[in-house]
This record gives sequence, structure tokens and C-alpha cells, in this order.
Amino acid sequence: MPVRWLADISAEDVPSVGGKGASLGELTQAGLPVPSAFVVTADTYRTFLEGSGVADELFAALDVDPEDSAALAEAAATAKELILEAEMPEDVRETVLAAYDDLGDDPFVAVRSSATAEDLPDASFAGQQETYLNITREDLLERVKRCWASLFTQRAIYYREEQGFEHERVDIAVVVQRMVDAEKSGVMFTSHPSTGAPTTIVEAAWGLGEGVVSGSVSPDNYVIDRESGEVEEVTVATKKTLVERHPETGETTEREVEAERRDARVLDEAELEELLALGERVEEHYGTPQDVEWAIAGGEVYMLQSRPITTIDESTSSDAAASNGETLVSGLGASPGIASGAARIVGGLDQLDKVGQGDIIVTSMTTPDMVPAMKRASGIVTDEGGMTSHAAIVSRELGVPAVLGTETGTQVLSDDQPITIDGDRGTVEAGTAEPDEEREPVEDARPTTPVKPMTATEVKVNVSIPEAAERAAATGADGVGLLRTEHMILSTNVTPERYVETHGERAYTEELVDSIRTVADEFYPRPVRVRTLDAPTDEFRQLEGGEDEPHEHNPMLGYRGLRRSLDEPELFELELSAFARLYEMGYDNVEVMFPLVNDGRDARAARDALADAGVDTEKRRWGVMVETPAAALCVEDFCEAGADFVSFGTNDLTQYTLAVDRNNEHVADHYDELHPGVLALIETVIETCRANGVDTSICGQAGSKPEMVDFLVERGVSSISANVDAVRDVQHEAKRVEQRLILDSVR
Repeated sequence: MPVRWLADISAEDVPSVGGKGASLGELTQAGLPVPSAFVVTADTYRTFLEGSGVADELFAALDVDPEDSAALAEAAATAKELILEAEMPEDVRETVLAAYDDLGDDPFVAVRSSATAEDLPDASFAGQQETYLNITREDLLERVKRCWASLFTQRAIYYREEQGFEHERVDIAVVVQRMVDAEKSGVMFTSHPSTGAPTTIVEAAWGLGEGVVSGSVSPDNYVIDRESGEVEEVTVATKKTLVERHPETGETTEREVEAERRDARVLDEAELEELLALGERVEEHYGTPQDVEWAIAGGEVYMLQSRPITTIDESTSSDAAASNGETLVSGLGASPGIASGAARIVGGLDQLDKVGQGDIIVTSMTTPDMVPAMKRASGIVTDEGGMTSHAAIVSRELGVPAVLGTETGTQVLSDDQPITIDGDRGTVEAGTAEPDEEREPVEDARPTTPVKPMTATEVKVNVSIPEAAERAAATGADGVGLLRTEHMILSTNVTPERYVETHGERAYTEELVDSIRTVADEFYPRPVRVRTLDAPTDEFRQLEGGEDEPHEHNPMLGYRGLRRSLDEPELFELELSAFARLYEMGYDNVEVMFPLVNDGRDARAARDALADAGVDTEKRRWGVMVETPAAALCVEDFCEAGADFVSFGTNDLTQYTLAVDRNNEHVADHYDELHPGVLALIETVIETCRANGVDTSICGQAGSKPEMVDFLVERGVSSISANVDAVRDVQHEAKRVEQRLILDSVR
């Protein structure tokens, strides 16, 4: 049948109505307050494809190499055109419109995609298809077709190919539901999402729930003891904006919240009591804790969606116990955890093949082209390197324990020797220890308390390599504050010039597109801020084709960052064209960041180069790094040039302000990101940017330090990007500071 009403739908009907439709049907059958809705079934979608005669041409168009971005873009465009231009069968048109009329009063409706393969154990398609809000009868059929067409965006096609799903086997239903013109809305965890304890957690904001679900609005947070009904904790957020239906146009819009409601509590005790009771009914019906979307309109509470909570940890895990053997070497504990295995001494890239699953790499220093082997390894030991070295950054992001700077590790240890490393204490001991439970890096990164602290200050995560994207996303960060392009290029083991000579310009651009979209996919729709190439000459010199790199006394002060990019415009254009391709493919969550920018002239040149590559710099977000005192003092120029954000690179800013090389042991003890001079520059930049409506962020190592978090939040920084292992700590610290500032303001 073309449509089905919620009252006739249950969990067994997923193949017909998709995940959302089945969930809403279950809630309705349980007698819970769900807004009226019907579902345009998956069979109707299939009938449309076959009846309109587009099925064969559509699926033939999808038979492309997903790694060929141009072919992928053409396939998506063809699929969309075929669906939108095809005529909907007359009987389907009449049935859908008649069902809409049965809702009564010509209501505004939400038109939501409900794919039949949205949440599988080993793949998640959620968020890939479209939702349209506040739709009227006039536009209903066209929006249904657009939901169907959203099965074939470039992202969706690529993801299904990667997951091995046949396009012909994935169908889609569409939920058409009366809109609730919500005065208040949010989400509710019926039980504690980490432990499953009888604790209900409610998040609430003014207006429609889209703001809360997307993360654009900071909601209030309420913690309720289910057994006593007592509200144990209330965190009232500053709610700067709300999402609502425009009273004249009917469109969904975002506007500022009135001053008197910004810091006002959204839910009163009676509303919390009603939500608690409804939550218990939802959980009782499903027999498992639920994540529920809700709304309040006209004093009535409505359930909009419910899904099981999948983050409850029913067991406790532990790392391997230390071997208690002889300490062979020691160094810097750069990536936490304990790992045991056979040592593999790696003296060069030609020896990486001997590193098997679970072995421990022992090398002088890691390089980007060692990443595949580092992923196989259970631990890393190096002779050289500190907390900001490639080995430290990548090990932390991959969740691999690492002991760095042992000085003699490659000399003292030998191939096949059983060893245990402690990435917390920085020791390497003889012998192995059996782990109590196998480590799972992605799960290790997932917070044990997955309801993240709600903060006005966004907390993002630094990502160095695409391979770490899944683990970084598991932290629950608000996005990526720094994705380094240089690691993508250096991992090819050839310089950009040699890569272009060997493989061609298009291949170079596609290499970047493929790497960036791996991260953009994992975080979508959360923003991913990508920094353009910033590799010093000594790193390029180690690559194939690097023999022509200039020899510099201090490469960190030399030919790198934007200065090099502007000096090599043809190569820079190829790099920037990757962003143009990503935007064409629908990755609107990607932002562009330029490194080592000193003044307004640099910023304008970078902006113009981005525009020349085909990127609309008025529509797409771009910004600059503040890594030198000159940049900090010229920040007004960046604002005038149109930058949407500036981001502090504290590693370089500290070095260049204090004249201290952090890797020079003779002066390293003078390196201090909290030096008054460094903090004064940061404060000046934040004040200027706030006056000009430009966002500020930090993506340097110091962003993970509590003292720096305190300073930045107090000054009003927009976001903080932390290392993978520090995200949740930074969230808690930011919340603590924000709460103190609120209390201080009212005392």
C-alpha cells in the first residue's frame, strides 16, 4: 500500500516503513503522545522507480569507481535528476495527498527520510538522508521525491560502496508528520547512558528540537533520580539562539533568544515530572533504556522519536598488568596504556613489513609513511621525540601506547624480544603480560560518561591522520579543530612536486579529497577544520624527490606554511581545488585554515587563491592560524579581510614569542605556553575578534591543559581543540569555569 498510518505500524515493519517509521509506530501503539503521521512506504519508492521507468538507468549510473570523484559526482547528479524529473504515479500522488488532507486543517508537516538500513550492527546510514520541516500541501510531493533522491548523494553512494551494500537493496520510506510548533524541546535519556542506572537525564532548549539535536544550541541539563523523582542536578545554559517556524513564511529559521530568557530555566518541576513518567513508559514498552526526542507545545508533551541507548557499558575492562620484569630502557610516556609483544627493530622503511599485528615497533623516530605499520602495532618505542613529535601525536590518536625519547631503545632491545611497555610511566620492561581483556582503541576513546557536559565553549578534537577519524569521533567532540594536510601528503613518501610529476595533477588533488572526506564523513555534520600544507623543508627532504629541498639552519623559521604555498601558486591551486571538489560533493562541514599567516596581506592573498580555485569565500568558512606575534598584532587585518575564524597555534606562538626551541634540551625548560607575554597576545586577539564577530579557537598542545582552558574560557574563546585523550577532561573543565563565571555574575 502507498501509505501506512502510525497506528498500524510496529517494530516488525522496518522493511516497509524504515527505522524512524517503525519507532514512531511503536510509540503510538503504546499509547504515548505522538503527533499524527503517515508513512509513504518503501514499496511506494520501489513502485515509483519501476513505474516511471528510471530504475535501470538509475542503477546503471551508479556503477562507478567510488574513488573517482568526478565519476561519483556525475553519478549523484544523474540519480538526482532522474528522480526529480520523473513523474510520480497518479495513484500514489492521490493517495499521499489524501492522507495529508486527513491530517486536517492544512497543517505544516515534517517530511523525514526513513531508510530501511539506517542502524545496522556494523554500519550506520543515519544522517545521510534528508529531512524537511514546515512543509505545506503544495510542496509535499516534491519533498517526498527529494527524500528519495537523497539516497544517492555522493556521500551516501560512497559509503554504501565502502560498506559493501548493493544500491538496489537499500530502500527508503518517508514519514510525513504533523509539525509540533514547539515552545520547548530536547532529548531525554530514560536511564543513565553509561551505566544503565535509574537516572533520567533531560536536555532542553527553547523552540524546535533541531537546534539541540544538531548541537547549534546549548541546552539546559537536568539529572533526575528515577526512584525518588528528585531532581539531583540542574545546569542552566546560556541559550543564545532558538530554532522556530517563521510566523509569516512558515520556513524554519534561527533567531536570537530574548535577553530575559537566555539564562532562564526551560523546564519547571511539573514538566520534568511528566517527562520522567513518559520516559518510564517508553523504557517499559521497549524493555531497554531509550534516547527520546520530545517537544512541548500548548502545554502538551509530545514524543517525536525514540531509539535504544547503545552506549551502556555492562562490563568493566582493564589493561594488561605490568610485567614486573627488569626495566630495560625508559623515556617519555607519550601515549597512555600498557602493551606487550615482540619487539621489531625498524631501521628503515624497507623493514616495515616485518611488523605484524600486535608487535611493538622500536625505531629511532617514526615518520608519516610508518602509519600503516603503527596501526598494526600494539605499542611504539623510539630513541628520539617529545610530546609534540609525529610519534606522540599519531600514537595518541590511534590509541597505541608509546614510550618515546629512550635514546638507546634501538641499541638495547633486539628483534623478537618479548617486552612490555607502559605508556603512562614511560618504561620498557623485559617479558610480557597477558592482558585481562583485549584493548579496543575506538572504545577506549569513547567517554565512560557519554552525556557530554553542555558548554557554550565548543570543545573539538585535533586529528593528524584520516586513520584516526573514527576514534576521534568517538570522543563526542563538537568537531575537528585541526586536521593536518601535511600528514596526508607525507604519507605518500614523495614530495608534492614529485607526486604531481609521477601521477599527475588530478591524482594529487584526489589524494587530498579522499583523505579529507574520510574525516568529514566520520564527523558530518560537525565541522572539520582543515589546515593547508605546513611541512618544514627537513621533513620534505626525507621523501622521494626531496633532494632539491633547501638546507636551512632552522626549518621551523624557514620555507613553510602559507609563505611557501604562495611562492608555489600552481601547487597551491591544486591543493585548494580539493576543497572546491569537496564542497561540490556536499561536504559543507569542511572549513579551510591557512598556517603561518603574518598580516592582512597574507590573509587576502590566501583568500583570493581560495576563490580562484573555485571556492565561494563568502559562503564557505575560512580562517587563519595565529602562530607569530606579528599575526596576533595584525588580527584586525584578518577581520577586515573577511576571515570567519582565527586559531591559535600555541606551539609555534610560544616559540616565536619567547625565542625558545621546544626541542632544544638546553632551553626547553624556558618553554611556557602560560608565559604572561604569550597570554597577553592571546587575550588581545580574542578581544579584537569578539568586537568584530570573528570566532576564535586554539588547536595547539596547550589547549589540553586545564590552566589554559581556564584562561581561554574566561576571555571568551569560541572553541578549544584538544588531543583525543583530553577531550572529555577539557569539556568538564570548560563547564566548571563557565558555571563559576555565571555564579560570579549573580553574586
